[in-house]
Amino acid sequence: MFFRLLLESFRRQRRRKLLAGVAILLGTTAVTAMLALATTIGDRIHKELAVYGANIVVYPKADLLDVKIGGMNVKPATGGAYLHETDLEKLKTIFWANNITGLSPELAFDAPLAGHGEATSVPVLGVWFQHAFSDALTTGAIALHPWWKVSGSWPTAANQAVAGAGLARRLNLHVGDQISLGSAGTAVTVTGIASTGDAYDAKLLMPVEAAQGLAGLPNDISRMDVSARTKPEDAFARKDPDSLPAAQREIWYCRPYANSIAYQIREAIPGAQAEQVRRVEQSEGTVLERISGLMWLISAAALLAAGFAVSAAMATAILERRAEIGLMRSLGASRGGIAMLFYTETGLLAVLAGGCGYVIGSGLAAFLGARIFAGDGPVVLSTVLNPVLLPVVVGLAVLVAVAGSTPSIRTALRMDPTAILRADA
Repeated sequence: MFFRLLLESFRRQRRRKLLAGVAILLGTTAVTAMLALATTIGDRIHKELAVYGANIVVYPKADLLDVKIGGMNVKPATGGAYLHETDLEKLKTIFWANNITGLSPELAFDAPLAGHGEATSVPVLGVWFQHAFSDALTTGAIALHPWWKVSGSWPTAANQAVAGAGLARRLNLHVGDQISLGSAGTAVTVTGIASTGDAYDAKLLMPVEAAQGLAGLPNDISRMDVSARTKPEDAFARKDPDSLPAAQREIWYCRPYANSIAYQIREAIPGAQAEQVRRVEQSEGTVLERISGLMWLISAAALLAAGFAVSAAMATAILERRAEIGLMRSLGASRGGIAMLFYTETGLLAVLAGGCGYVIGSGLAAFLGARIFAGDGPVVLSTVLNPVLLPVVVGLAVLVAVAGSTPSIRTALRMDPTAILRADA
């Protein structure tokens, strides 16, 4: 009898059920789209804001030391200290190694320019252009500085270099020119003129291995830029981990803050000092916090609207079914049984509408992601549907439907069956 009443309810009140179902469908569609975007918003924003550059900088700890004689700083301009390029392999062993999306070591020095007088020197910067750091990561200066533009081509051999736009103007260099560097007169071919819009415009960029050989500093680098996916900074992120109790230090260490990744880099590379670049990190955190807040607000508003729509539909449906409720009560049906009937109707409707909303919302999330984040590439079906979200979305649909229908069901159960049957007689 219970299932027959349930079936008859869906058959006779199709318009009311459709109205409530559409309300739940729209609400769960919006929630699914927001949740699907929220699960990947951090990585996407990190990719979009990568144009600002690396968010962690690594340099020799000895550069922090002041060398003064008679009150004057006599420390060399280079700092007189270097990191070892081979130590970069140790970055693969840190806890957040998979969060490192790019790195670019640099070796900076001045090299004499042969044929231009003894006083003429060229600021040389050895970098990785495209380096296979691991099977899954090919990185270098080009990837970490996407705003760099080159007229010509990037170096592909040790005897090639790219001149910054400012240096090219100063020395009247053109693509294809050849210059001699160092006391040995090492010939270097200019393959391109790079426009960087910063201090790199005044430098000669060449592969780091060639720069190390020219400077006589095998395996040495001056500094390194690191780009990593991080969690926005909060008050806990700014704590000194060495002053925290063991349990809290473990929590701090295992969260992908820029500070904690920098801390692990300092642990892994001997003599290194790693710090977050606050300009980049705070911009990323601010944007992510605001977008996430807007997405949660939209989700809450959609669920609230769905709940009100369900409540209105159920109130109308129960008003139409007063005689049925009164008859069931007069025939001995308990209040719990009647409530179970209405809640089952609502639950089935919510599961069906929630499942449809999950599918439509996942497609909407893929569409919005492709339009908002241009670097996402083509939409792949396997990445559109996130199975983890299905029980969450259906559960929210059931919760909203039950919450929206509860006031109407409580009102129906308080009705006097005698009064209802007399009124309908």
